Amino acid sequence: MPELLSPAGNFEKLETALLYGADAVYLAGQSFGMRSQAGNFTVEELYKAVDLAHSMGKKVYLTLNTMPRTHEYPALYRFLDDLRGCALDAMIIADLGVLATVKEMLPGMEIHISTQASIISPAAARAYAALGAKRLVLARELQFSEIRAIKAALPSDIELEAFIHGSMCVSYSGRCLLANMMNGRDGNRGTCSQPCRWHYHLIEEKRPDFPIPIEQDDQGTFILSSKDMCMIEHIPELMESGIDSFKIEGRMKSSYYTAVVTNTYRMAIDAYKRDPAGYRFDPAWMDELESVSHREYATGFYLDDPMKQPQLVQGGHYIQEKAYYGTAIEYDTPEALAELELIKARGIDVENCDGRLYRFREKNRVMAADRAEIISPGHTGRFFYVGELYDTTGCIRASVPHPEMTFWARVPHEVTPGDIMRVGKDKR
Repeated sequence: MPELLSPAGNFEKLETALLYGADAVYLAGQSFGMRSQAGNFTVEELYKAVDLAHSMGKKVYLTLNTMPRTHEYPALYRFLDDLRGCALDAMIIADLGVLATVKEMLPGMEIHISTQASIISPAAARAYAALGAKRLVLARELQFSEIRAIKAALPSDIELEAFIHGSMCVSYSGRCLLANMMNGRDGNRGTCSQPCRWHYHLIEEKRPDFPIPIEQDDQGTFILSSKDMCMIEHIPELMESGIDSFKIEGRMKSSYYTAVVTNTYRMAIDAYKRDPAGYRFDPAWMDELESVSHREYATGFYLDDPMKQPQLVQGGHYIQEKAYYGTAIEYDTPEALAELELIKARGIDVENCDGRLYRFREKNRVMAADRAEIISPGHTGRFFYVGELYDTTGCIRASVPHPEMTFWARVPHEVTPGDIMRVGKDKR
């Protein structure tokens, strides 16, 4: 069955993606990846990331998908030399020079061709396969019928990967030079500043002090800004399309985003796998995806012709994600048990009819009696009102105001490390 491939912008997001159901993750080193502003991974962290993923039976793909200039190749050679002992499952490559360099230095490395290569035809797909690619990450401008045609034209051992969720780009497969012109940041070498999301005005050459807004609506004009892709309502079509790997975009997004989006697609894919004939879309899955930061959703170009429907937003602002209160952490370590004893010393029952105390690391301020939800791998949000809050000295707190603060909260649901507490909507 198709793999679910999630973004890992740093080690925390890697752990989150693996916990919430990703079969594989894609990530970058400190150079040569298309998301240079993500936290990314040192060489030492890459080795640790691979060890962790493999211990869970999962895979790691390294993005090596920028287009290096001549003077950058010595650094590329050094980077690849540092990775000789790293058991990466594949490298994602866009540039033919990089591909040749990897084959020279790491001859056993599996090669995936990046979406930056703009593969949109069986002819292009066969050409990259002939160069030794095991997997092809398709251009986002393809419809289902075109994907099926590409799959049918390839040997059975060549895999296809396609984005199913996340940001899209108004430029063809991300090949844009607008940021280069605006502020010298090369979008094809990992430093795009997204000027397509900016607001623009017309200037008449003899009246430079009188900019004229190009009004699409009262919020401004967004003739370059794309919607976000969301294919959660089309799992059967995806599963039957011939795609081997479903890819989620978002290495720059939060750990909460990684958890929710990975978890939601995991639930939907598994529901289809259990019973294809009886599969039904669960509206709660869309509620989950609406809870993360995103622009207006669309289905990309799977169902629409990009020449007729460019999928541009009607407003420039993100729909903000729910506040992420904190993440459950281990509550049976010696340190945690010592904290719990301090709470018990004040006459507090760890477990009662209102639930039991669980240990969390705070991300955003949480107050006693706040509406909240717990999300866990394989489950949508479970509503509750936050019970008592305690700090690590056993003192009761009206609120937990400081990021990364460890606290204890009473929760009426079973909670395991890695579960997320977020703002809840009362559904009762």
